[in-house]
Amino acid sequence: MQLTLADWSVFCGYFIMLALAGWYFNQRKAGSSNDYFLAANSMPVWVVAVSVLATSQSAATFLGGPDMGFRGNLSYLATNIGALIATFIVIKFLLPRYYQLKVTTVYELLEQRFGASAKDHAGKMYLFGRVFASGARLYMAALAVSMLLFNNIAAGSVIAAVILLALVGLACTVMGGIRSVIYTDALQCAVYVLAALLVLGYLYHSLGLDLHTIQQALSNPPQGESKLLLFDWRLDISSNGVFNMWSALTGFVLLNIAAFGLDQDMTQRVLTCKDSKAGARALLSSALLVIPVMLVFILIGFLLHIFYQRPELYQPVQGFADSVGGEKVTVFMYYVLQEMPSGLRGLVVVGVIAAALSTITSGLNSMASVLVADMYKPWKMRRAPATTELHFVRAGQAGMVLTAVVLSLMAILCFYWQQYSAMPLLAFALSVMVFSYSGLLGVFFTALFSKRGNRYSVTAALLSGFAVTLCLQPYILQQFSPTLAAIDLGFTWQLCLGCLVATLVCLSGRPAQPGLAVREQ
Repeated sequence: MQLTLADWSVFCGYFIMLALAGWYFNQRKAGSSNDYFLAANSMPVWVVAVSVLATSQSAATFLGGPDMGFRGNLSYLATNIGALIATFIVIKFLLPRYYQLKVTTVYELLEQRFGASAKDHAGKMYLFGRVFASGARLYMAALAVSMLLFNNIAAGSVIAAVILLALVGLACTVMGGIRSVIYTDALQCAVYVLAALLVLGYLYHSLGLDLHTIQQALSNPPQGESKLLLFDWRLDISSNGVFNMWSALTGFVLLNIAAFGLDQDMTQRVLTCKDSKAGARALLSSALLVIPVMLVFILIGFLLHIFYQRPELYQPVQGFADSVGGEKVTVFMYYVLQEMPSGLRGLVVVGVIAAALSTITSGLNSMASVLVADMYKPWKMRRAPATTELHFVRAGQAGMVLTAVVLSLMAILCFYWQQYSAMPLLAFALSVMVFSYSGLLGVFFTALFSKRGNRYSVTAALLSGFAVTLCLQPYILQQFSPTLAAIDLGFTWQLCLGCLVATLVCLSGRPAQPGLAVREQ
């Protein structure tokens, strides 16, 4: 498959639009670190909601969502019940505290409760997880872009795609800070949702089947289980059962509390609103918007199931193969490469890039904010109290450049690690935030709902949450016993166990003396 002139026209038109948007949103230069990292709490609710939605999606969602629909059912959508429960918990217990303390990063709450070292260690735990998670997503996006642009995933092509994505993401956001990130995110979200809707419409039109026939085909597939199953109440704690209702009401609640309330990547956007009520509206709107957007990607997978696996209804030109030119691809990627018409194929390329950039720009700014606000600024102010706010804006821009380099290197490392190692890197990297979330959840639960804990138990909790999650990985268990290696615990249940242990460890610390945590530097 080679991109045609129509594809390249769409591709070039997108980058021109992106360049103009970047220039427009970067015109207003940030005058303070609060402006650069929080947009002076002036962002409209609707654009923040769309930005949070875009941050929660990625190129993996764009490509993996249809694959989920192709092979599975609607049960993934039911996990949004857990997301909604988590949203109300974050709105009730966390957002008001953040606004009350006027924090730049969420980890400043821990400084008020346990001392500066708690903030520092929590920030480092977040950065560790985010480097792996965002780097892996950048790698997955680069694989797709390399295949679509260069028709291969050779080392040179993938590295070129990584550099292209990192440079474009950096150019869109480095000058204007979080304000540019949020508006650019909204634009990227509109682009990839439009691309998905057009693909869905084209696929439905090409099948030539009425809605009743499609509904009957999905309700009675050859495998015997309806693909329209929404609520799966089977108790399965393995990796195959992470989307059942028991997991949705436990692990997914914890996962989304961490994502919406403890992960600077998403929470920073909510903190750009005027006050906690506006932030609450933005967060709730985003949690509701995820449902129809994810449904679109799953529906694409349903139609691909009919296209490739229901010959009695529709006989495709050829069957589905999970590789093109010897390279592994998802069913959606295969369809794009083999069946998509010129022009629309270019729009899908743009959709993949847009989904990737919405994740990359978010990671760049959130990681830079933790580096500067939680680590560099306190150190600098102790040594030079008269340092100007403009200095910290420049530090934030430098932090974004550094972050872009680190994420690019991580993405390239992912490529070579996949080539030469048997370790399931993608499975590890895509769920790596669970390693950080386990300890962070335990520490924040202790801070919010008890008077126990100190800076030592915080550090121990962060490490124990990480250690428990790590010890539950098959590639660690197999080092001890083949029998243990057979244990296949889903990541949501790993999070539950890690969070429980981390909470107990943090609670084991005696409360610090009154005022000591605040004075500790």
